[in-house]
Amino acid sequence: MFEPPSLDENTTSSSKEIGEDIEKDVKEDTKIDIKKLVSIVPPPSTLFSRQKSGAREKRLRLKYDSSVREGEAKVSSVLAREIGIKEYIEITVAGRKKFKLKTVIVNGLDANYVNVNPDQMKHLGISDNSICTIRSV
Repeated sequence: MFEPPSLDENTTSSSKEIGEDIEKDVKEDTKIDIKKLVSIVPPPSTLFSRQKSGAREKRLRLKYDSSVREGEAKVSSVLAREIGIKEYIEITVAGRKKFKLKTVIVNGLDANYVNVNPDQMKHLGISDNSICTIRSV
């Protein structure tokens, strides 16, 4: 018949060593898994860089200003910096009427308005204080 091995000190100590080895392996496996997960997450600099760049478009109001020439729009310097306006802007009113105007960047204007020529806007069918979306072109 089969006799189970006798439990002596050598067998007990070797089983303890095996148990410790298994625990070490388990701990190392969890560390590797965490490292793999962390490598998937992008660094904070890439996440926050999108927020710093700001919006590429903004909704605000068109205001009639007779001192503005046709084909031009006066824009606040703060707004120009925020959106990245350099030379031209595209104005969209109610998602239907789109037109492109040359920008004149002026200090001291309200950043919530774009000043435009009243005669040109009346010809296009756009009233004073209309809500529009502007983009840098």
